[in-house]
Amino acid sequence: MAIIETQHLTRRFGDLEAVHDFTLSVEEGEIFGLLGPNGAGKSTVIKMLTTLLPPTSGRASVGGFDVVRQADKVRRLIGYVPQTLSADGSLTGRENLEIFAKLYDIPRKERRERVEGALNLMGLSGAEDKLVKNYSGGMIRRLEIAQSLLHHPDVLFLDEPTLGLDPVARTAVWEHVRRLRQDFGTTIFMTTHYMEEADILCSRVAIMHRGRLAAVGPPSELKASVGPNASLGDVFVFYSGQLLETGESYRETARVRRTARRLG
Repeated sequence: MAIIETQHLTRRFGDLEAVHDFTLSVEEGEIFGLLGPNGAGKSTVIKMLTTLLPPTSGRASVGGFDVVRQADKVRRLIGYVPQTLSADGSLTGRENLEIFAKLYDIPRKERRERVEGALNLMGLSGAEDKLVKNYSGGMIRRLEIAQSLLHHPDVLFLDEPTLGLDPVARTAVWEHVRRLRQDFGTTIFMTTHYMEEADILCSRVAIMHRGRLAAVGPPSELKASVGPNASLGDVFVFYSGQLLETGESYRETARVRRTARRLG
């Protein structure tokens, strides 16, 4: 059953059409990857699906609720981890989670259990009382995912979840994302610049090019459509005509994500 659906979704910024006629469905429990070069419209799609940006035309629904007319109901169903840094470096990991628990209106009697559960799930037990400015980039990302899971969302949106992380940290995040799907059936909608990441994690991917949907399908089928022994990188180049190009400290993580956000 589809948990995310869009029909002719379009977003303009003045004369610029960032997303054009975007029609797509994502099945419940799926890990779905949205790929595209900088400026392709990936983050704009996520912002519309998370109710942060209204579409210019077309429609979208999450969990059967319209993202414009029923935005409050959509927000209760989703978690969102943006590119920009959402963890406060001057607080501990636990304090960050406690603030988010309050923002999500989690009842006081449940907060401690939810926070502990999120720390355990994302492999942060033992580091919860350290200042986040002393976390590695991978730990920060796992904390941000933990923040988004406190209210037990049905759908988790991840915008470039491993941007700027080293290979070891990226692999750790991958393992925790897999657990969310396997253990809880969470639907995950993610954007990424890493072809290996999409190939390993995603049951299906979509490739965007200049605001348009260029291709969609399981990685294996898309690779087969391009040619024998094709990689997902080859598929990306075939449909977009571009190569993808993609810090470990808190400061470096913040810098990398700010740069990525400016590029779109």
